[in-house]
Amino acid sequence: MGTMNFYGAKDLAASFRTVRGNTLTIANDLTEEQYGFSPAAGSRTAGQILTHIALGSKFQEMIHMEEKRNNFDGMDFPALFASMAAEEQKLRTKAEIITLLKQNSDHFANWLETASDEFLAEPVAMPAGASPASKTRFEMLMGVKEHEMHHRGQLMLIQRMLGGTPHLTRQM
Repeated sequence: MGTMNFYGAKDLAASFRTVRGNTLTIANDLTEEQYGFSPAAGSRTAGQILTHIALGSKFQEMIHMEEKRNNFDGMDFPALFASMAAEEQKLRTKAEIITLLKQNSDHFANWLETASDEFLAEPVAMPAGASPASKTRFEMLMGVKEHEMHHRGQLMLIQRMLGGTPHLTRQM
C-alpha cells in the first residue's frame, strides 16, 4: 500500500480550517433571530444546520480517532443517528453554536494534522452492500469537509433569502 505524499494530513487539516473559517463567518453574519429561520417546512433552521455542521466530525472521530475501526461490524446506526438528531434539536443560542463550531473544529483539525500517511491510506470496509466496498481513511475524513461545504451552500442560500450577501460573494 503506497503512501499519500502529495496531499497529507497537514494539508487536509489546513483545508478543513479554511472551510470552518468560512462557516464561522456566516455564523457570525447571521443574527440571533435569523438562526431560527427555516427555508421550507420540515427543513432545518439556520441554527440547526450550523449545529449539524459543528457535530459533523463526531462520527469520523469515533471511527478513526477513538475506536480506530477498519469496518462497521456491530455498529448500531439507528441509535447513533437518533442521538445525533437529538443533539441538533437542542435549543442553543448563537453564541453557544459558534463556540461549538470553534471547539469541535479545533479538536478535529488538531488531531487530523497528526495522522500519518500510512494511517490515512488504511482501508475501511463499508457496511455490507455498500458501493464501493471500502474507502481509505483519507477519503472518509475528506468527507467531513465535503459535508460541511454542502451545508454551507444551504446557509449561503438562506442568507440570500433573508436579504443578505454571503461574504465570499462580497469579497469578489
